[in-house]
Amino acid sequence: MTNGSSPMSNWDEIRTAYHVAKVGTVSGAADLLGVHHATVIRHVDALEARLGVKLFQRHARGYTPTEAGQALLTVAQATEDQFAQLAARLTGAGSAMAGELIVTALPGLSALVTPVLAALQAEHPELRVRYVTDLRLFRLEYGEAHVAIRAGTKPQEPDNVVQPLVTHRSALYASHGYAASQGLPDDEAALAEHRFVGPENPDSRAPYHRWLAERVPAEAIVFRSNDPEAQRDAIVAGVGLGFLPVLEAGADDRFAEAMPARPEWDSALWLVTHVDLHRSPKVQAFLAALKADARARCPG
Repeated sequence: MTNGSSPMSNWDEIRTAYHVAKVGTVSGAADLLGVHHATVIRHVDALEARLGVKLFQRHARGYTPTEAGQALLTVAQATEDQFAQLAARLTGAGSAMAGELIVTALPGLSALVTPVLAALQAEHPELRVRYVTDLRLFRLEYGEAHVAIRAGTKPQEPDNVVQPLVTHRSALYASHGYAASQGLPDDEAALAEHRFVGPENPDSRAPYHRWLAERVPAEAIVFRSNDPEAQRDAIVAGVGLGFLPVLEAGADDRFAEAMPARPEWDSALWLVTHVDLHRSPKVQAFLAALKADARARCPG
């Protein structure tokens, strides 16, 4: 090691070793990288010599990472992911209404978001849409998404632009079959006589789930799932009462309203964008269309 350089300073060698670890063969890594297989061997040998450890066990079928190789694989994967996310972020800053638009939201908001994305794409056919629903918070600073729709308290991450969207309203619903056989609760006291569909996590932060947990025993929630679609299907099947978005269930004749929406069940929805991408035309077009549509469909 000379000139104060780090043994990990050659990214080409690290990237080569990473691809060998991923595919398990020198020839496979060479194909992925578009280099000669001798270059792959030279990079791996040089990196092992510089680090003073064996990264791979060589055998007839290929290369298997050692414990040190697995550690390198983990770090290199994270580094390559960050490069890919940075590239997505830089690409997203383009001026054209084309390329990829990535929107992320909590599960259960498709009825609000999908029609707007479909209309925007119809108007701009060169736009490629990715709509990703997940409970985790996507990192906008790494280009994981262009727009995030989040619920609850106002997001506070630095370098993000946060705008209010609408109030997300939920009500308690049952299937018509359940209502016919079990009746519907006349008031809160009658909740104890019913069965419920709820979240997989009993400590869900959703205000309506917290409200219900304070009023019925845990065993009354007889069907739990982390999938909003599974919860909805269980309610349709007559398993029990459950909370659904008014926007979705209110217009669906498969459901009977067991209790109307209450202010304490409401949740604020927020639009979050990174400051570097906030002004790009496709982000601005989507934000404007979503806000106009949401406020028309969710007055108040």
